[in-house]
Amino acid sequence: MPRHDLSGLMTRRGALRGLTAIAVGTVTGAGVYGYFHERRALGVTRATLPVSGLPRALDGLRVGLLTDLHRSRVVTQEMAVVAVDRLMAERPDLILLGGDYVTFSDPRFIEAAADALAPLDAPHGVFAVLGNHDDDRDVPAALVKRGIAVLKDARTRLAIRGEAIELAGLRFWTRRVDEITRVLRGATATIVLLAHDPRRLREAAALDVPLVLSGHTHGGQIVLPGLGAPAARRFPVVAGTARQDNTTIFVSRGVGTVYLPIRLNCPPEVAVLTLQTLGAL
Repeated sequence: MPRHDLSGLMTRRGALRGLTAIAVGTVTGAGVYGYFHERRALGVTRATLPVSGLPRALDGLRVGLLTDLHRSRVVTQEMAVVAVDRLMAERPDLILLGGDYVTFSDPRFIEAAADALAPLDAPHGVFAVLGNHDDDRDVPAALVKRGIAVLKDARTRLAIRGEAIELAGLRFWTRRVDEITRVLRGATATIVLLAHDPRRLREAAALDVPLVLSGHTHGGQIVLPGLGAPAARRFPVVAGTARQDNTTIFVSRGVGTVYLPIRLNCPPEVAVLTLQTLGAL
């Protein structure tokens, strides 16, 4: 019988086993890094946002944005407190909270999340909206008890530096243009829209809202080299600043995690946003 040379086959098998081992090691190492380090590596993002129609007296107004705390078994009280401390150290003029204070409306963590947020304080107030992980009763009640105003499809008018600004907040499930129009009806000053979901950019642009602040995406949470953030492809903006028509949006990567307690190439953040009159130098 003829003898077959198996050396090439064995070499290829060895190479495949080696490549598989490298791939598994890389994924495992990235997961370990994302769990033990990056999801805790919270930073402060500072950005300047051009706002159409913003009165010049409000140019330079600093807005603190904290969103997607996701207090849970894996997002600890210590992580929440660090986020609050980092934001308070920036001394913003106004603080806005973008929703998802707990994960899956877990009642075990609602009071703890509210306790962590209680020290937040700013000269022009602290305002919040609800995310898709927040219930409509216990979470807002806990926040209100700590002095945080919750805007559930509601608007409030703030007087700052002798000028007015309209702050509107949407529930996550409020999506249609006619629903948002009802919230904004009667507004006569520059509108800042706080909407957990950045997909509200489309409706905001249609309604000529100058500024939208959002979270929800976690910046993708896991961002792969060359592929981006697979989990966030359905969103018009995954993280950072963008403009559509006359509307500026900022989307925060947020503080916590959901589904997987890992972040890769997408560290958590609190944001300090300096509003700038469009056209100002």
